[in-house]
Amino acid sequence: MADVYKKFGLEPGTQDFIGHSLALHLDDEYINKPARDSYDRILLYVGSMARYGKSPYIYPLYGLGELPQGFARLSAIYGGTYMLDKPADELVYENGVVVGVRSGNEVHMFIIYAVLDIISLIRPSSPDFLPNLPQTLQVARTKQVICDPSYARSKARTVGQVVRAICFLKHPIPSTGDIDSVQIVIPQNQVGRAHDIYVACVSSAHNVCAKDLYLAIVSTVVETETPEKEIEAGLALLGPIHDKFISVSPIEEPLGDGTEDQVFISRSYDATSHFETVCDDVKHIYRRVTGKDLVLKQRATQEEEQRDMAH
Repeated sequence: MADVYKKFGLEPGTQDFIGHSLALHLDDEYINKPARDSYDRILLYVGSMARYGKSPYIYPLYGLGELPQGFARLSAIYGGTYMLDKPADELVYENGVVVGVRSGNEVHMFIIYAVLDIISLIRPSSPDFLPNLPQTLQVARTKQVICDPSYARSKARTVGQVVRAICFLKHPIPSTGDIDSVQIVIPQNQVGRAHDIYVACVSSAHNVCAKDLYLAIVSTVVETETPEKEIEAGLALLGPIHDKFISVSPIEEPLGDGTEDQVFISRSYDATSHFETVCDDVKHIYRRVTGKDLVLKQRATQEEEQRDMAH
């Protein structure tokens, strides 16, 4: 990619914009790699922009909670059961392979899909009993568990931290044309850091907060002993802040690929606000679970499904 930049005589600021705001690279390692990957990323951004007009991004009305709700509804069509606010106290193993999940005094066949701390359960077709558990516990076997690191601490490691500021504003972010939503990426080189700073803002237009309020999130990977100071460049863009909440969360990743014990662990959410890394992680987990690449196809309409069932 460095040769491409050199050929077109692009100055460092433009390179930062292309690499971090269009291609959404997390660091500058891409500069010394083949340009094909960056080309594809830029084409995805431009194609998405052309498709939706005002933005290359889409955001669900009523917030990200709508995503697991949509999954729950679709899961129910195929015989799945969705449970909210259900603790997963222990993964149950037999001969080193997961066979169930204990929740209090109950053990269920679980497939844990940890999105926003919501657990999805898929009912087994043929219930069985785990011989090593008390007979008072009714147990159903499972072949696989998919979870985030909080459900399997011994099988994950901490590789960093993310600092986030959730801010309530009573105005749009200044110098953005008074738009109701925006994403800002501050490239690392612009602020003398090793990681970018991300700013995302949504509003009542997305049904996520009261009218005349704006919700802004500023985040980055922690590099020093004073995390809040590391996001000052992002906070400074917001203008007057009505209220804010600061948190520091660990970034965790699985120790193994899960194929041996059939416990497939996701990565923690990182500092990015565009969920590109989350989508990559989902595809990676799918490959580990099934041994095949995830291929997304447009779902048939209800009329098409009924027609197919009739045949």
